Amino acid sequence: MYLITAREDMIEAVEFLKLDLGQLRTGRATPALVENIIVDAYGAPMAVKGVASISVTDSKSLAVEPWDKSLLKAVEEGIRNSGLGINPVNDGKVVRIIMPPMTEENRRAIVKIIGQKEEEARIRIRQIREEVRTLIIKGEEAGEMPEDQKFADMEALDQLSKEFNEKIKEVTSEKEAEIMKI
Repeated sequence: MYLITAREDMIEAVEFLKLDLGQLRTGRATPALVENIIVDAYGAPMAVKGVASISVTDSKSLAVEPWDKSLLKAVEEGIRNSGLGINPVNDGKVVRIIMPPMTEENRRAIVKIIGQKEEEARIRIRQIREEVRTLIIKGEEAGEMPEDQKFADMEALDQLSKEFNEKIKEVTSEKEAEIMKI
């Protein structure tokens, strides 16, 4: 029972990492790059994907078309101020984003960010492991399971943690390779 919960939580942590890494700039245009940028729409903060359609026009450019044309300026400003180093162009109907080529310095900075996000994911896996480990110990102390079951569950939990740490390494290695590819 505890292990099923741990597996689900660890899957969630890896999926969050994948989403987080998907927002990192790779030199290729992808909607994930801008869809979660927060813009001021109707006096409230909203994600770009909630106020506009995002399309890839070619491998180096995106088109963001707000459903309400009065939000063009807000979308443009939100993207410009996002810290991604991209300069959107508002043509009156659509906000166009042309991805500048990645420099070696940019690539190395993004690889550092990937390392930070990898460590955050590993910390989350350790937190999940410790939470479940505590539940297993309390379950054994409360008489819900025999001692040998406790040790078997702890061994399985450690194996599960190892498996998900390997998945995290795999995901981040793929992203690093994608970033460093010229």
